[in-house]
Amino acid sequence: MHTLLPEPVRRLAAWCVVVLLVTGVAAIGVWLCVRFRTAVTPVLLALLGTALLGPLYRRLVAMKVNRSLAAGLTCTAVVAVVGGATYIVVAALIDTGDQIITSLRRAATSLARHFGAAGTSLDDLAANARELLGKFGGTAASGVISGLSVVGEMIAMAVLALLLVFFFLRDSARALRALRSSVPRDSADQVEAMARRAFGAVEGFMRGTTFIALIDAVLITAGMLILRVPGAVGLGALVFVGAYIPYLGAFISGAVAILVALADRGVVIGLWAIGVVLAVQLLEGHVLQPLIQSRTVQMHPAVVMLAITAGASVAGILGMLLAVPLTAAAFGVMGELRTRYAGGGATPPSSPGPPAASS
Repeated sequence: MHTLLPEPVRRLAAWCVVVLLVTGVAAIGVWLCVRFRTAVTPVLLALLGTALLGPLYRRLVAMKVNRSLAAGLTCTAVVAVVGGATYIVVAALIDTGDQIITSLRRAATSLARHFGAAGTSLDDLAANARELLGKFGGTAASGVISGLSVVGEMIAMAVLALLLVFFFLRDSARALRALRSSVPRDSADQVEAMARRAFGAVEGFMRGTTFIALIDAVLITAGMLILRVPGAVGLGALVFVGAYIPYLGAFISGAVAILVALADRGVVIGLWAIGVVLAVQLLEGHVLQPLIQSRTVQMHPAVVMLAITAGASVAGILGMLLAVPLTAAAFGVMGELRTRYAGGGATPPSSPGPPAASS
């Protein structure tokens, strides 16, 4: 049939239509997630928790522990560990928060003497740190009736996420069977392999990031204690929390540690603090990351930064935390598709995922 448009133009038009359709579906999905974030957030957090706790649960099941009991023991363990870690982090930040803010104000004052207007702006920022944090908290809670409602909502979401972790662990095999039954029979193996690959990528990311964050926090804390920098434990806690936001979190927490050392202990100790932070970052980038996360999806730093930026624009700090594991899952799915189509439709071994044994 004769057409006015040449073949390359028709192909370009077809791809444009596909891109528009995919973008539209993705935009609607993001809008629905934001609209129902109170329900979606616990599900996403529970998936991350399931990915992190999956190895412990599977080890208990391998020891012939009943699945419900194994899931319950796993959730009890996570409550104890997360509760204890949260208490340590919050207590450290509260106990040393005034020291850190005071040191930052001293650093800003010193910069003001050397850099004029730019330093003065930093001085004002440090002097009004508590006021700025209060305004930020007020803005974040602008849609909530009172602070008590915010706390109640957070507790409800945490409890719901914990219950979902229990069910995700215990009923993973049932969920896998439901997934296979909901797709055409000839596509069931491929869909299962994609799901396992995505879950394996998230599992590897969460496990590796937690281990790396712990090592970074211990090393930074030890270095700051040796240098006798005030608030060393709080700075280590800040490093641990910031490690879950790749690149950006490490940069911000490291910069804070250097500024505190510079302000409170002088230029020489500040230079030593720079050396400690750089050494830890080099150890992470050239040893820990390749060694610990070599089996997970590897993403280019530019992709990670774009994902963090997009997550921040959609859901703030929570979006920054969730953006990278979700992107890792997407890369896992694309990797599975690429492997299958590159191999002529052959079925490669599936990556680690939820246990497939019957309940």
